[in-house]
Amino acid sequence: MNVEDLISPHLREMLPYTPIVPFDVLTRRLGLPREQIVKLDANENPYGPSPRALEALRNADTLHIYPDPDQTALREAISSFVGVPTENLLCGSGVDEVIDIISRAFVSPGEAIFDLPPTFGMYRFEADIVNAQYMAVPRNADFSIDVQSVLNQVRTTPRAKLLFVCNPNNPDGSTVRDEDLLRLLTLPLMVILDEAYIDFSSQPSRAGWVLQHENLIVLRTFSKLAGLAGLRVGYGIVPQQIIRHLWKIKQPYTPNTAGSLAVEAALSDPDYLHQTVKALIGERARLGELLSEFAGLTVYPSEANFLLCRIDEQQWGISAFQLKQALEQHGVLVRHFNRDGLRNCIRVSVGRALETDRLVSVLHQIHDGMARGAKEVIS
Repeated sequence: MNVEDLISPHLREMLPYTPIVPFDVLTRRLGLPREQIVKLDANENPYGPSPRALEALRNADTLHIYPDPDQTALREAISSFVGVPTENLLCGSGVDEVIDIISRAFVSPGEAIFDLPPTFGMYRFEADIVNAQYMAVPRNADFSIDVQSVLNQVRTTPRAKLLFVCNPNNPDGSTVRDEDLLRLLTLPLMVILDEAYIDFSSQPSRAGWVLQHENLIVLRTFSKLAGLAGLRVGYGIVPQQIIRHLWKIKQPYTPNTAGSLAVEAALSDPDYLHQTVKALIGERARLGELLSEFAGLTVYPSEANFLLCRIDEQQWGISAFQLKQALEQHGVLVRHFNRDGLRNCIRVSVGRALETDRLVSVLHQIHDGMARGAKEVIS
């Protein structure tokens, strides 16, 4: 018997999700101490958690006890923060778990999940997990949603169940207009609006829309806003007629106690959250101005805590992937993309001012070095 044959056939053919390389692995690979590495590849909050969150973790005395399966205190804190009833809140171990719960609740094998690439890769990954029919409607060249194409394709696709809309979109930081979202909500499926980066946007959250639209779910996370990516706490704002079914398949003890305590404490410190968000928005503007000074580097407008940049290989003399590798050798980490809609692109997370300065300094070294090399070839 070949035990691998017992694995579900669709899973045997499925490609794994490609996460960011762990920090400690990179430090060993590069041979650099941790303090010399500038990590701008995963959209993390460089300011870290609120001091109150750290204090709550230090004082935690219930880590030996299973968490509250209803997340009562956590949902009450989130309810006050986001302004929706606790009955509409479903928490999970990061937004990824909430995405998984929603997908398993709605989608049977062969039913359709719609995606709007280029966007967050977790939606395609989740479609593969539940053996869904994956339907991609590419975005326009400026990363706006081709709403009419979405409407046309959904209405001609039998058994369409979910449409994922990342807003602001990862990896470019664009946002969806009210009128476009309202048109999407006329479709006979659930619209999943992922607001992981909404705290960095001038556009307000649509969390309250859930109370008026029975086919809208809004997703939020504390990884970016509260600097708690390592503790994995996210949540969904879900219509009440839907949420009772999601509770049926949710793992009972997520998020864990440490994550819940940290989030509750972080939400009690709104001044800290506001200050860090304000600092990152300001640094995003400065980073964009500095990057725009490089010839052959196109910086896209962003409402998130990152900037997408397209590299002109002819002007730089190297591809975006080679630029990523060159930056890495100097201890500066960025994300590289080279798929449809993202050919020759890198994404740079917004860091602190010193991290911006280090990135720009290294870029100048690489750019000037390539220019000197080209002159030597010509001469």
